[in-house]
Amino acid sequence: MQSEGIWSTLWRKYADYKYNKFERFAVWEMIEPYRRPKTFTALITIYVAAFYTGVIGAAVTEQLYKEKFWEEHPGKTVPLMKPLFYRGPWRVYRGEAIASDASSSQ
Repeated sequence: MQSEGIWSTLWRKYADYKYNKFERFAVWEMIEPYRRPKTFTALITIYVAAFYTGVIGAAVTEQLYKEKFWEEHPGKTVPLMKPLFYRGPWRVYRGEAIASDASSSQ
């Protein structure tokens, strides 16, 4: 008799646990459509930081390019810097155009 009481108590506790767990999730699933959406503040902060990191990196790279050119050719105007990460064709409409490697070898 003693063992039956323990098993029935355990099963009752397990059933209560499962029911309460279901009840908690059911309530939150009903409330979910009415919750305020999560903010994009962290994502926007990362994007802004990445953008300005790129801007600063480009400015530093261009300044180093100018200084290196002025050391080799003092007093001359610095030509446009070729894009580092763009390998395709490109033209400059106002200013000096730099010939691409394919057109200069022909």
